[in-house]
Amino acid sequence: MTANLGARLEALQARMRELDSQLSSPVLPHDGGLFKGLGRERARLQHVADEIVHLQRLEKRLEEARSLLGDADSDLATMAREEVDELEPKVDRLRGKVIRDLLPPDPHHHKDAILEIRAGTGGEEAALFAADLLRMYLRYAERRGWRTERLSTSTTELGGAREVICSVMGDGAFGLLRYESGVHRVQRVPATEASGRIHTSAVSIVVMPEAEEVDVEIDPKDLRIDVFRSSGPGGQSVNTTDSAVRITHLPSGLTVQCQDEKSQHKNKAKALKVLRSRLLDQAIRERDEELSRQRRSHVGSGDRSAKIRTYNFPQSRVTDHRIGLTIYRLDETLDGDLDAFVEGLQQHATEAQLAELERDRDDLARRS
Repeated sequence: MTANLGARLEALQARMRELDSQLSSPVLPHDGGLFKGLGRERARLQHVADEIVHLQRLEKRLEEARSLLGDADSDLATMAREEVDELEPKVDRLRGKVIRDLLPPDPHHHKDAILEIRAGTGGEEAALFAADLLRMYLRYAERRGWRTERLSTSTTELGGAREVICSVMGDGAFGLLRYESGVHRVQRVPATEASGRIHTSAVSIVVMPEAEEVDVEIDPKDLRIDVFRSSGPGGQSVNTTDSAVRITHLPSGLTVQCQDEKSQHKNKAKALKVLRSRLLDQAIRERDEELSRQRRSHVGSGDRSAKIRTYNFPQSRVTDHRIGLTIYRLDETLDGDLDAFVEGLQQHATEAQLAELERDRDDLARRS
C-alpha cells in the first residue's frame, strides 16, 4: 500500500505543478470558468496529497510499533501493543478516505443546480405535497447558505404547486442534491378528505446541473420562440402584454416555458437557462446509459420513474428505499434536515463506484 501511495503522491504532485504553471499564466482569464475549475482541481489535489502524506506517516509509525510487539522488554512490548491498538483504526479510516478521494471527481459536482418539482398522481393532494417538498428544499438550501431563485411557477387555488422550477446557487449544490431525482411518495390524510382515509400521492423531482454557455452551445437557428400573455389563478399575474415566453429546441424537442416575470427579456433568459441545463442533463444521461450497457447500474443512475422515498405522516416516518434508511423525524425532514439522507446516498454511490472499479480491475486481470 505504501509503495502504491508513493506513486500516487508523485503523480498528484506532478499534476499540481502543471496546474500551478497554468494558474500563473498571464493569458488565463482569471474571471472565467476555466480559472475557477483549475483552482478547484488544485485545491482538491492538495487535500488528497496532504492526506497521503499523513497516512504514510501513520503507516510508518504502525509498522515500527508492530516490530516491537515481540520485544523481550515487556514494558516496551506493552507500549507497542497500545500504540498498535490506537493506530490501526486510524490507519484503516484514513486509508479508506484516501481511496475514496482518489476516485475520479464528478466534473459537475460543484455546479449550481436546477430543481424541478412536478405534482404526479393524486390530484390536488399531490400539488399540496409538491409545495411541501419545495419548502423542504428551500429550507435545506437556507441551512447550507445557498441562494435560490424561482424560474417558473404553476400553482393551484389551494396553494399547491403543479410545477416549480428553481435555481439553487451554491458550491456543490448539484453534487449534494443530485440523488433527490425520482418519485417521492406521500401517505397521509388529505385536508380535502372528509372520511379521514389515508391517501397515497406522488411528486416527481428532477435535479440537473446548471449549465453555463460553455457547457452547452445552442444554435439560435435551432430555437422556436413563442410569446404570449401569461396567466395565473384568481386573475393574479395576468399581463396585458405578451411577456410569457415558450422556447422549443427543435433538434431535441425540449420545450421550456417561463411567465413569472413581467419582462419578456427576463422570461426568455430564464427559459434559456433551464433549456441549457436540460440539454446538459440529457447529454449526461445518454452517457450514463451507454456506460450502463457496458456495466452494471447503481444508485444515482438517473431513473426518474423509480420510487425513491416515502413520507408517511401517520407514523412520522421517512424511508429512502435505495439505501434502506428510515428516520422517524418527518417534521424535521420537511423542515430541510436532509443531511442523513444526503450523506447516506453519497456514501452508497461511492461504495458502488469503488465496487465498479474493483470489478473492472478484476476483469482486466482475467483478460491479461
